Amino acid sequence: MNLAPAAMLEFLTVFHARFANTAMLYFGVISLWGYFRFFRRQGIDPAYWGALVIAEIIVVAEALLGIYLWASGLAPARPVHFLYGALIPIMIPAAYLYTRGRAARAENMIYATATLITVGFIIRAIYTAQVIP
Repeated sequence: MNLAPAAMLEFLTVFHARFANTAMLYFGVISLWGYFRFFRRQGIDPAYWGALVIAEIIVVAEALLGIYLWASGLAPARPVHFLYGALIPIMIPAAYLYTRGRAARAENMIYATATLITVGFIIRAIYTAQVIP
């Protein structure tokens, strides 16, 4: 089932790959920011909450784009890519549930670690999507 013309699918595939790189870099930055705040003995401020919300929007948009590409007949090189695509968007909400929404110093470490783990998951998702020659 093809939902879009071939040129559009090619553009969306490239966009999906580049947007994954953007997500990886963004999550890396907010992870470093979280560790920086933790070691400075600071809690989570509204700016960091906002950064986490933006991160979540990025990965949900990326997952939705991946679902659209899959529905259009494209598939990643390895099926485990779908696991990463499902796991990545739940990392920040899972950290939020674990911390019960608290914003103290210790929670900064949890969010920083969750976003760092997400960087690893994004890297794996990128590699499992690529076709190996």
